[in-house]
Amino acid sequence: MFYLTLMISFFAAILLTPLVKKFAIKIGATDKPNYRKVHQNIMPRLGGLAIYISFLIGIFLISPDIKYYWPLVIGSFIIVLTGFVDDIKEISPKVKLSGQILAALIVVVWGDLNVEFINLPFGGGQLNFGIFSYPITMIWIIGITNAINLIDGLDGLAAGVSTIALLSIAGMAVVMGNPYVMMIALIVAAASIGFLFYNFHPAKIFMGDTGALFLGYIIGVLSLLGFKGVTVLSLIIPIIILGVPISDTFFAIVRRLVNKQPLSAPDKSHLHHCLLRTGFSHRQTVLLIYAMSAIFGLTAFIFSQSTVWGSVIILTTLIVVIEVIVEKIGLVREDYKPLIKFFKGLKPVNAKDKY
Repeated sequence: MFYLTLMISFFAAILLTPLVKKFAIKIGATDKPNYRKVHQNIMPRLGGLAIYISFLIGIFLISPDIKYYWPLVIGSFIIVLTGFVDDIKEISPKVKLSGQILAALIVVVWGDLNVEFINLPFGGGQLNFGIFSYPITMIWIIGITNAINLIDGLDGLAAGVSTIALLSIAGMAVVMGNPYVMMIALIVAAASIGFLFYNFHPAKIFMGDTGALFLGYIIGVLSLLGFKGVTVLSLIIPIIILGVPISDTFFAIVRRLVNKQPLSAPDKSHLHHCLLRTGFSHRQTVLLIYAMSAIFGLTAFIFSQSTVWGSVIILTTLIVVIEVIVEKIGLVREDYKPLIKFFKGLKPVNAKDKY
């Protein structure tokens, strides 16, 4: 029955997307080119509506008997409504954030989804968050929601990266014995893949904030449901799985601080912009970021099966590799290369160069 549900969600997205495209054009929900955007023509958005409806069809068919079922449905409706209004009227950042906070509150308070504690490694005992458990959980959900939204800059990029993250979460849910998280993640992934038939380069429709906020919200919630109340190292697993959007968002903040710009200031220096400037084509850039996402997902699985010291080595290596890539492509700034300069300084001096 579940495999049939996945097929239904997949084909529902394929059938609904052309209808959503016509609807978007009719109501004027279109994306116009500007200096920050890569596309050159006016494009219909709202494509995320097809993903969301396909998700609803799938989740209603399986009707999982879990306490966070209705909070997830209602919360996702609020986040989709926020994105829908923004795709039509381009609401202010404050109003958009208010919708995200409300959607997060639904699952955190009503669904009782909060990270109350983590077990520290090396026999360090337990760290209880107390009253901070709710704001910490909400910051995570809102942060991931916006991270997916920020990476939505090329045809098929956000949908593909989200699908890979969802598949990784589903795989980890199987390992950890959480069938409900696995089912919901796969349903959303199936809907996203169906939408990609129209969204991969050259795209016929964009998912808009309707889709980007929805996918980010679902991924943020599922990553907590799958890795709630565990050790510090296990809690790092969803961070690794979401390595691409989290890294892009983190270095966007660093970039704005280094350049003394407001944190909310838009720019054209995100990961995909930097890769395009290095000479990769639109399609090559998207596929390269897909590969990065898949590597993060695989690394998360290896990380989960490692010993404590093995996990520390993997994490350290991953951080160094990310920093080197960031400096190579100029994600922060062209002259920002502290680690590369450090490594160059460690090179032994050639004996001939002394004289």
